[in-house]
Amino acid sequence: MTGGHTEDEGPAHHAPKRRGRPSRTSGTTGPDARTRILEAARTEFAERGYDKTSIRGIAKAAGVDSALVHHYFGTKDEVFAAAIELSFEPALVIPTVLGGGTDGMGERLARYFISVWENPASRAPLLAIMRSALTHEAAAKVLRGFVLRRLLERVAETLDVPDATFRAELAASHMLGIAMLRYVVRAEPLASADPEQIIEMVAPTLQRYLTESA
Repeated sequence: MTGGHTEDEGPAHHAPKRRGRPSRTSGTTGPDARTRILEAARTEFAERGYDKTSIRGIAKAAGVDSALVHHYFGTKDEVFAAAIELSFEPALVIPTVLGGGTDGMGERLARYFISVWENPASRAPLLAIMRSALTHEAAAKVLRGFVLRRLLERVAETLDVPDATFRAELAASHMLGIAMLRYVVRAEPLASADPEQIIEMVAPTLQRYLTESA
């Protein structure tokens, strides 16, 4: 029952009932703690970037022990991946993008992508993610893995065309290029263009990537 040094570095398979000193905040386990950790991680990555963010710093911001961060998420890379997923919320949105069939898929994908970047609440962490991926290989690896496994493979599974994964990657590269120029580099006139104008011009190209056979 004493609070000795019992933290270990890897994620555990059981609830950490006696790990490290008790947190000063209430509720060190359960969904509330996990949510606090994830929100703190997103904020830390957004404000400090990948290199300067640490598990210890995330734990401090969330008001929990470092061991609890390891318990829920494992390594810093895994926390970073979870922060990306929180920003995109793919489990909620991808069925909406893909659920209407192939007709209009390009427009729905473009509208979703632009809406995520236009929302200030999700734009800040996404900017941090993009910048981190440009300067740190570990962050780039996490972003590649997330985009490929969580997003593009789900898109490709719905396509009845040759080279579906390649086509989904082309669509993603198009949208990420727009994000880089509009939100990171802020190249004009793209940076000041009306979002609806961007969607109108980009949607047919995405539609061609995703649905046309040859």
